[in-house]
Amino acid sequence: MAGQAPRRVLPSRPPGGRPRGRFAVVVGRFNEDVSKKLLEGALAALAAHGVRDDLVDVRWVPGSFELPQAAKMLAEAGGYTAIVCVGAVIKGSTPHFEYVCSAAARGITEAALATGVPMSFGVITALTEEQAWERAGGVVGNRGEEAALAALEMADFVAAIRRRRRPRPRSR
Repeated sequence: MAGQAPRRVLPSRPPGGRPRGRFAVVVGRFNEDVSKKLLEGALAALAAHGVRDDLVDVRWVPGSFELPQAAKMLAEAGGYTAIVCVGAVIKGSTPHFEYVCSAAARGITEAALATGVPMSFGVITALTEEQAWERAGGVVGNRGEEAALAALEMADFVAAIRRRRRPRPRSR
């Protein structure tokens, strides 16, 4: 449209140089085979963007419901630049699916807001096992990789904001 500023397109990968600090990947064990593929995608993305293996801690928890508590505890313990949360919830014949998905999404959001540590949501919420595999490295991509890229980008964002808040020395 005439007169409007051009739409800004977000980068397909995190901006900035080599990421600084430690990263954690918290993995829900339920649907473990799918979760392992998400973990592989997350670790590959971190490595591709310069995060050394020794700067990544992987922590397993029973399932996606437990991801928020683990992520919050890691953030509160300190030392993490960002936390990637991955897992898989596949719909069954009961409403359990909705409760777990909602609790995981809300909990990760609340943990990130409460601690100020970027946390990304790489939890597959699929209706079928086939859909889960499509999102764990299949035709739809790998949500673990996407979550790691989001964590890297948010880590850069937070670092940039914190740099701007530091008082600058006055010249005499």
